[in-house]
Amino acid sequence: MKKLWDISPPVHAAAPVFPGDTAYTQTWAATIGPGCPVNVSAITLSPHVGAHADAPLHYDADGAAIGEVSLDAFLGPCRVIHAIGCGPLVKPEHIAHALVGLPQRVLLRVYEHQPQDRFDNDLPAFAPETVEQLADFGVLLIGIDSASIDPANSKTLDSHQTIRRRGLRVLENLLLDDVPEGDYELIALPLKLTTADASPVRAVLRELP
Repeated sequence: MKKLWDISPPVHAAAPVFPGDTAYTQTWAATIGPGCPVNVSAITLSPHVGAHADAPLHYDADGAAIGEVSLDAFLGPCRVIHAIGCGPLVKPEHIAHALVGLPQRVLLRVYEHQPQDRFDNDLPAFAPETVEQLADFGVLLIGIDSASIDPANSKTLDSHQTIRRRGLRVLENLLLDDVPEGDYELIALPLKLTTADASPVRAVLRELP
């Protein structure tokens, strides 16, 4: 059996969210007991909690909702590239060692250990020129183990605007702590949420043959 890496951080009430965003909450609509054979819960959360795929609607007023986005980019060969400790922006020179034979999906590991007890206001992000370079290589999807491909305090979202212009898909808040640099199969399908600006994903990497 091929080895699997679960690259989705746990989602619970204490899971960090972008300041001002909606944290995970859960209530019980029904519980097992006399006259009730099942537990049924109701959950409330931002679609950006945990590992998630942004829809074009998130950064483009006229963009597609996540349920309208093709699934092709979220499934297939990918490369995990380590860019740990490279500073606030991962620049082209930080990933130059791993660009030969690049597949169409690239995930950046920027943390030695992803912070899961707090939101990182100093989160590492993509430099927009790095996104441009990857698009020039034919990459269809980029991902990162921080909460955003742009700095947390950015008001212009330059890297998001680059993926909008170049037609790339994006995964954020992946958990890559135990993943060596190298090539894998990515499986990270978003839900078919017909009006949402993002979707949670259960992201996994599978060992290649």
